[in-house]
Amino acid sequence: MISYLKGNIIKKTNKGVILNTGQVGYFVYMTAPSLEEIKENQDTEYYIHTNVREDALDLYGFKKYEDLLFFKNLISISGVGPRLALDILSVPPAKVKAAILNEDIAYLKEIPGIGPKSAKRIILELKGKIEDEGIDETYQKLSPINAEVLDALMRLGYQRNQVSQTLKDIPKEITETEEIITYFLKNA
Repeated sequence: MISYLKGNIIKKTNKGVILNTGQVGYFVYMTAPSLEEIKENQDTEYYIHTNVREDALDLYGFKKYEDLLFFKNLISISGVGPRLALDILSVPPAKVKAAILNEDIAYLKEIPGIGPKSAKRIILELKGKIEDEGIDETYQKLSPINAEVLDALMRLGYQRNQVSQTLKDIPKEITETEEIITYFLKNA
């Protein structure tokens, strides 16, 4: 199995790159954000996941080893193939991990290709495998009350980041769900 490649990008497409490793060029699938940073004729290196099927041998590349491990966790879930896992990783991995830790089905459903059943399955299977270290504090685990408040306010039409920003500044003495929602509505 191919697990690491180093070479020069000779062609960039909307799905990946052709990486020249000397005498051989490999097509490596990548996330959309990774592709935005890449330029042709650039030397680079990738951690690789090799996906072997009956009719294909596909390579998926990642700049960080942690992203490769997260990708492998995602594809271990029934119904999540490599292409969907790549789409999931096109969202910042810290946000996806936080959504899993917070059991935020609504956020996961916003990712194209993920429905309610897939979102629940991802949370169920990965919640114990993901650690919250390395996750930006804006995405850290919400308390159960804050998760309930977030869900209620999003149903009222507020955006997730607006709710999260306001909830960070809430006084500690306000603890009840109704009080938190009232505070948000007055201060948003």
